[in-house]
Amino acid sequence: MPELLAGTASVDITPNLGCHMVGYFNDRLATGIHDPLFARAIALRAGDTTLGFVICDVIDVPADVVDAAKARIQQLTGVPPQNVLISATHTHTGPSIVGALGTPKEEKYAQDTIPRIVDAFTMALGRLQPAQVAFTAGDCTGEVHNRRWHMKDGSVRMNPGYQNPDSVRPAGPTDPQLGLMIVRTPQRQPIAVFANLALHYVGAGGSKEHCWISADYFGAFGKALQRCAGAEFTAILSNGCQGDINNCDFTRPARTSPHPYAQIERVANVVASEAWKAWNLLREEDFRSDVTLDARLERVRFKARTATPEELGKARERLKGEAKPADLEWAYARELVLLSELPTEWDVPVHTMRVGDLGIAGLFGEAFCEIGLDIKARSPYPQTMVVGLANGSIGYVATDKALDEGSYETRLCRHVRAPKGTGKLWADTAVGLLGQMK
Repeated sequence: MPELLAGTASVDITPNLGCHMVGYFNDRLATGIHDPLFARAIALRAGDTTLGFVICDVIDVPADVVDAAKARIQQLTGVPPQNVLISATHTHTGPSIVGALGTPKEEKYAQDTIPRIVDAFTMALGRLQPAQVAFTAGDCTGEVHNRRWHMKDGSVRMNPGYQNPDSVRPAGPTDPQLGLMIVRTPQRQPIAVFANLALHYVGAGGSKEHCWISADYFGAFGKALQRCAGAEFTAILSNGCQGDINNCDFTRPARTSPHPYAQIERVANVVASEAWKAWNLLREEDFRSDVTLDARLERVRFKARTATPEELGKARERLKGEAKPADLEWAYARELVLLSELPTEWDVPVHTMRVGDLGIAGLFGEAFCEIGLDIKARSPYPQTMVVGLANGSIGYVATDKALDEGSYETRLCRHVRAPKGTGKLWADTAVGLLGQMK
């Protein structure tokens, strides 16, 4: 079997100050930079097959940016689009590479990101060296919580508040598994760690008074893991199926934060220490250089939910007169009008990769964790990671049950369009593609 080769690279994608920041209900302009944003890449090669992973510190990588970057990568390197997975960490303190609710899109930033993604992968490919890889997993139960709750009045509410007496129980499960792919040299020097956890983000708050660019805990994780290892390498934390998951334990009082980034640092340390523990529990024979690499990508039809004529009429009526972007109902009315001008059917990718006995599935959005758990349960591989926001996003992909229950993740807008059956279709497709590679 051909020898495994691996290379990595990171390219700065930090925006200029003054850019619009996306991730909250209100528009914000960046007034500072707490820590830089990166496009981090890992390239793997075994024989004639090359795989690539490029994870960007933004809320989403739009499909047109992904497609343009992959086309350029193929032109420069010969690596086909289906062999490169591009995704976003989903930081909510980054530039508006996509627009949402009251925040406009930074068009130039989106276009400027394309060559940086290409550069990251191309540089990683140019740094290939003999490598070994191993797979393992940790457990981050204490840091992931379902944010949707059943209430006493029969409703389901996102983020009901800490120790709310009207809260009954979470409306769904969590997926606390921290998936890990560890890549090192034959001399045992770390090259890269590719981690995966279903946790929406942690964040530093959405106030207009504190609008600093940050990679969130995703970036802090990499620094913390390198401190644990006492070495420099590329540490990537990809996001999983996090559409209904956050870091708030509503059964207990809210944590006290001595400064805005305290929770980011704390969670990064917890996740990195769990990764370091799982890494050190590996045996020498777990690291292999004789691994099979493979990839599959299938496009499936997406038929978006749309507003009824009555809903659209009410939305247009609300928008008459003065603009009120700070008014949430006004913002949602604007969303329905914008939706009426967009396509309602197109194809979206379901992406899978194989690295030895590790299966990786990439889904085109913020899928609820139940969807990821279903894929993992039915995967033919001993370990499977499910990467969300892979190759673009259509926003939230709720379960059919959640669509009946309602709340924020199901309310129609540009980032909430998936109809019933979407999660099952994507999971079935992913499991089928994983099986083909096995």
